[in-house]
Amino acid sequence: MKLVCCREHFEALTCEAAQNHWDHVGYFSRLIEGEAAGREDRCIVRRIKLARFPGIKTLEQFQWSWPTKINRAQIQNLFRLSFIEENVNPIFLGGVGLGKSHLSIALAHADYLRGCSILFATAIDIINTVAAAQASGSLKRAMERYIKLAVLLGDAAGTFQSPEFAAIAEALNVEPAELFKRAMRRA
Repeated sequence: MKLVCCREHFEALTCEAAQNHWDHVGYFSRLIEGEAAGREDRCIVRRIKLARFPGIKTLEQFQWSWPTKINRAQIQNLFRLSFIEENVNPIFLGGVGLGKSHLSIALAHADYLRGCSILFATAIDIINTVAAAQASGSLKRAMERYIKLAVLLGDAAGTFQSPEFAAIAEALNVEPAELFKRAMRRA
């Protein structure tokens, strides 16, 4: 076992235990609690890296004063995260600079903290990955990567109107609008 936190903190904790007259069980209990907390912290850091978040955003950081017309109750209700069990996809639509990316990242981060598998990718990254997989004959494997996720956070939905997306739709023998709907549905 790699007891990183135990190894790093046992001496300081031993001194604290002696000063506070902890018994052996109290000492080991605190030592193991520290190890568990350290592992959880390292797990969070590792999973955030794997999710490829461009940064961490939270609902608490969102500026509710802009945009002026936003259904705050509806947005806050999304953070109950029931959409995952209901297999529905929240989509933020609106002009540039209104907070769609912030809210999407905050929502995905909240999902992540709950233990969901998440990947952040721009729509063009998804399109390029799928196009390359289709060209190399590994389309099924590439699609499975996206389908198995609890949350796929795609930014820049306007990209779905790109020629690359149309080419993928054509390769899959489906209309672009239908492919977009499929991309927005959970498997």
